[in-house]
Amino acid sequence: MVFSLKPIATHILSVSYELFWMQVPGTRDVLLGRFCQAVATSVCYPRSLVQRQQQTSLIMGRMHAPGKGISKRALPYKRSPPTWLKISVEDVEDHVCKLAKKGLTPSQIGVILRDSNGIAQVKSVTGQKVVRILKANGLAPEIPEDLYMLIKKAVQVRKHLERNRKDKDSKFRLILIESRIHRLARYYRTTRKLPSNWKYESATASTIVA
Repeated sequence: MVFSLKPIATHILSVSYELFWMQVPGTRDVLLGRFCQAVATSVCYPRSLVQRQQQTSLIMGRMHAPGKGISKRALPYKRSPPTWLKISVEDVEDHVCKLAKKGLTPSQIGVILRDSNGIAQVKSVTGQKVVRILKANGLAPEIPEDLYMLIKKAVQVRKHLERNRKDKDSKFRLILIESRIHRLARYYRTTRKLPSNWKYESATASTIVA
């Protein structure tokens, strides 16, 4: 159990000058009582680990935004598939491959499996994530989905700027988007999910999205 020593020190300092220097009788008893009261208060009302984690998580902010990034997913503690789910691993993998052949992204495949088949997490049923299943069957996208969506957004903003050249806010947002693209591309080159010579260029970005 964790408790803070601040209330103890506060009580001791508040009475030390009055009791010691003014030579009030019963100094030891008063100090001992204050000390026990402070310890009891600290032990009875400790700051829980969850509260400390929440306070720590609130410090983190979102990139290029004033928000503090409080929202996050809440995965179930039990990672095994539910007992009422009567679908086999082979059926899930076949369904994932069929949806990928239709041109759906991994996140869209996950949404369809969740809403139509009741599969909250593909990994809990098959033991593999959607992208791993696609890689095993040769259907994985060449560019990771999050990077692809950022490039798509940058192309849309650049097309907007061709029609509206005085839109200074969009110019600033385009700089932020492309900085995130370079940051993410550098990470994927480091982890070898992209070739080492891969580079984002605004002139040829529209061919990647098309």
